Amino acid sequence: MNNPEYVKIGIEKYKINTDFRVAIECNSIAMREDIGEYEKSLAIIYRLFGDKGLNDFDNHIKLLELGQRYLNLDKDFENDREEPDMDFKQDASYIRASFMSDYHIDLSNTKMHWWTFYNLINGLSDSELGNCCVLNKIRNLRNIDIKEIKDKKEQEKIIKAQKRVALKKKQNALTEEEKENVLNLYKLMKGE
Repeated sequence: MNNPEYVKIGIEKYKINTDFRVAIECNSIAMREDIGEYEKSLAIIYRLFGDKGLNDFDNHIKLLELGQRYLNLDKDFENDREEPDMDFKQDASYIRASFMSDYHIDLSNTKMHWWTFYNLINGLSDSELGNCCVLNKIRNLRNIDIKEIKDKKEQEKIIKAQKRVALKKKQNALTEEEKENVLNLYKLMKGE
């Protein structure tokens, strides 16, 4: 399937903001605990479909559903309940370094479709022989089962390393960009 650029409801087409950064921001919004579900929904609709989607009150539920399908690459991830071993924001520097080393792509200067970005993440080098990008080295470290390590010194060493790269559980503080986006969303809702 080609990378989608639009969703359609009836005869109406809605342009998707396909930049991978927007999808990462939507993921971050969805994970927030300090924002209500309604506000999350509106923020995601706005980030993906802009003013047109936000102002189409009759189709918010359908747009949110289509947005979720888009963000999930039109795949069913609901049964995938494993503990995450990566966070797009927290691991941003590892992701950038890995894209440079594996693909020679500087993400800070690249416009890339979310689906392409996601598939490239999954294609990053990950070899038992040591030829592994930095992101996957970190992910592999996070996934080591300490109980399988017999040597106590080695266990302690791995536990220390895992603590250094452990994922933070909560993301409550808004970044400046997220604050600006929320402010713009409220202004649009009020008609300012």
